[in-house]
Amino acid sequence: MLNLVLFGPPGAGKGTQSEKLIDKYQLVHVSTGDIFRSHIKNQTSLGQQVSQIIAEGNLVPDSITIAMLEEEVKNNPDAKGFIFDGFPRTVAQAEALDRFLADNNTAISGVIALDVTEEELTQRIAKRQEISGRADDAADKLKKRIEEYFHKTIHVLPYYEEQGKLSKVNGIGDIEAIFAELSAVIDKYSV
Repeated sequence: MLNLVLFGPPGAGKGTQSEKLIDKYQLVHVSTGDIFRSHIKNQTSLGQQVSQIIAEGNLVPDSITIAMLEEEVKNNPDAKGFIFDGFPRTVAQAEALDRFLADNNTAISGVIALDVTEEELTQRIAKRQEISGRADDAADKLKKRIEEYFHKTIHVLPYYEEQGKLSKVNGIGDIEAIFAELSAVIDKYSV
């Protein structure tokens, strides 16, 4: 089973590249952001909790995030693999994901970090906000999310680096060129 973590700050291109990788490798996309938005849209009790947390610009607690993620994986028993987008954001989440996957006789195959400058992120998200109108792209919330990434989330990378699973890909440039570089890295995992 091919299980990937696509890593990067908000606006790095994880969603764009995930779509292409899903098609090529027949992976199930597990995006915590999409899961949260679905729960919020359907106004589940969990969605109402998540909505308030996100509205304040905070990260959803590990217990809620992990439970939602495990449910999503269990709902796809015939998957060839998964691409985790937006998760894990903390070492505790990475450890929980490793335990959950090990309990299901699988593991993370590799972690790919999309490197993008803060200046590029700001430009991309401003453009995305114009197009999508996503509430989590508002300037104040976005700044908090980018700071959260660079001050907290990025510390997950050494966890995977110690396991020999981390690769970095330049996330600035032509979408197809970035995809080709991502594919080259992934092909090494799936050999």
